This record gives sequence, C-alpha cells and structure tokens, in this order.
Amino acid sequence: MGIIDTVSETLQASTESANRGGGKGDGSKGAYWCHDCAERVRDVDVEGDDPPSCPDCGDEMDFERSPASTGCAC
Repeated sequence: MGIIDTVSETLQASTESANRGGGKGDGSKGAYWCHDCAERVRDVDVEGDDPPSCPDCGDEMDFERSPASTGCAC
C-alpha cells in the first residue's frame, strides 16, 4: 500500500495551502479580465480605482475576485 499512501499524502498536501485564492499575500483581491482577449491583470498591478483598458484590444476590463475560502474562481 506504499504507493496509495504516497498518492493520498500528495493529494492532501496540495489542498492544504494556507494562502488559497488570495493572491501572493500582497493584498490582492482579484484580477481584471478581458474575456475576448483572455488577458488578465492583477488588481495590485493597476494604479487608481478605474478599471484598466485591455492591453490587446483597448476595451475596459472586468473585475473578478477569487474567493479565499475555496480557492476557486468559478
């Protein structure tokens, strides 16, 4: 059962992250997205309170957050 224990331990360790979905500990609350271009800009990389323009198409980007409780942005 050695391999099963190893796989189980690996899977458990991968779901026990102390900082899930909250950025890299830098105060990030989410990111701005351009869904047409699939571009992403983290909120901590944006100056000011206005949504940035997409670097590819120039359209205004949408803000989306990733809940820290589950780590899932879906």
